[in-house]
Amino acid sequence: MKKSATITQLRKEGRLILTEFESKKFLKQAGIPVIETRLARTPKEAVLFSQKMGVPVALKIASPEIVHKSDSGGVRLSLKNASEVRAAYREIMDGVQKKYPSASIQGVSVQKMAKPGTEVIVGTSKDPQFGPVIMFGLGGIFVEVLKDVSFRIIPLGKKDALEMIEEIKGYPLLQGYRGKESVDIPALTEIILKISRVMEENPEIKELELNPILAYKKGALAVDARIILEEKAVL
Repeated sequence: MKKSATITQLRKEGRLILTEFESKKFLKQAGIPVIETRLARTPKEAVLFSQKMGVPVALKIASPEIVHKSDSGGVRLSLKNASEVRAAYREIMDGVQKKYPSASIQGVSVQKMAKPGTEVIVGTSKDPQFGPVIMFGLGGIFVEVLKDVSFRIIPLGKKDALEMIEEIKGYPLLQGYRGKESVDIPALTEIILKISRVMEENPEIKELELNPILAYKKGALAVDARIILEEKAVL
């Protein structure tokens, strides 16, 4: 099994947490649909990327030491033009540097604002007894408040992935409840299977989370991602 170049590089740097930008890049290489994201190191780069992607865009601080980006003032959403992007970049950098003066900052990630969809979450963790497990549920407030999630032990097959989706209480929402558009269940099933394979092929990953994934009538797209490695290298 070929070890990921991203994980190898992080080990060399002595880091355990991938930035959101690094996590998305890693997952995209694994064939998981993620929203287009670029890393800007200057306000000029941020403006250039936003113009290439097309506005509106979101800006987020990129630092391996800042996990909760919103709480640190490191997020700006729905930026509609170059002047807003330029100002947001400077506000984010100034605010974060004041709050975390010793933090290592790679820059600011620029990503296209995704069209609204049904929010779901896929996450993994390591159980002391069973090893890697995978979770699926509705995203946002549903996972935080209602804990409406399902679990399976990795590895799993297509039937298992589909059952995970069907057994959550909120499944009717995915089918199209009271006129709401149904979502692409096969696309969600494929994301679950790909995440399962990622965990199989990369035992050094301790935790992985895609939240939210926006599910549409056709397709699904991961908007935010987080990956944490094991403290010790896994052979």
